[in-house]
Amino acid sequence: MISFMPSEEQSVMKETLAKLIQNTIRDNAHDMDEKHAIPQEFIAKFRELGIAQSPIPEEFGGFGLPASPVMSAIILEELAAGDMGYAVASTLPSLFIHPLLEFGNETQKANYLPPLASGECEATLAINEMHFKFDAACPKTHAEKKPGKYIISGEKCYVPMADSAKYFLVAAQCDGENCLFIVEKDMPGFAIGECEKNLGLNTLPTFKVHFDACEIPEGQRLCGAEGYDRTLQKTRIAMAALGTGVSRASFEYARNYAKDRVQFGEPIASRQAVAFMIAEMAYEVDAMRLMTWKAASALENGRDAKRESYLAKLYAGDMTMKITDYGVQILGGHGYIREHPVERYYRNGRSIACLEGLAIV
Repeated sequence: MISFMPSEEQSVMKETLAKLIQNTIRDNAHDMDEKHAIPQEFIAKFRELGIAQSPIPEEFGGFGLPASPVMSAIILEELAAGDMGYAVASTLPSLFIHPLLEFGNETQKANYLPPLASGECEATLAINEMHFKFDAACPKTHAEKKPGKYIISGEKCYVPMADSAKYFLVAAQCDGENCLFIVEKDMPGFAIGECEKNLGLNTLPTFKVHFDACEIPEGQRLCGAEGYDRTLQKTRIAMAALGTGVSRASFEYARNYAKDRVQFGEPIASRQAVAFMIAEMAYEVDAMRLMTWKAASALENGRDAKRESYLAKLYAGDMTMKITDYGVQILGGHGYIREHPVERYYRNGRSIACLEGLAIV
């Protein structure tokens, strides 16, 4: 069962990240968005906490702590409340580490966990594809089994920070089964395209990656349908947590603005139309959070969360758009000005409904 009282560990983590966001990200988020870049020292401040490395066993350079999807959801919400692109960039190694820990064999763990634990290199996940009505449960990218190797053909898009990543987890179909494969940057037939120009998430560089009969050794197959499905559940819960964080930020900014903005002798928050929007934002943020925690709790207790994770992401996608749109509306004309963050929350929040696999719990 979900406890509505956070544990001491969860409370400390939430407070620590709230201070990091307040002192480092919130005042710089506008400039990062305008410059399409996050200073590396900001990412380093988060990674100094050792959150990504914490579930890695000690023999591979980590701390050997049990993974907690609920804690991860809390972390992603707090980071996304500062900037969603920062939330993805700072937690990027987890996209590779978590599936590897759960489904990798000892050889794969020994090869890839130590450099990730030390921060020697980056790793990312490639799920999204540029197809109309793309369904993450049915990737078009194809892997053909050959003696001693696999041949991967296809194209991925919206791959976060592919330019700086050395290792990639790639979703592909093989013999009618969804699988994850480990692809290294220098493997033949693999290429990274140009940085994509997106509506939002300007602080997060995303790329297309191409597989032109890319050859990988047989031992690079990480998992089959069961592992892929569980990984997809985790990424959908993570996307719901990101949506909760972005929506919460929009709600809090719009609420405070409405209290301070005086027109015709009274704060606009006292007007019924505005007050109703603020109230709706408040309860929808709570609803998103509870759905996210419910799905994360199912995973944490070893249960299948296919239904819960899908519903959490579906709901978060719809409500993030609604809440961030309300944020723009409440500010009126000011909501359309880039100096106020609500327009950035609106642009970033649109990605929750249309993208997969940007983060993991």
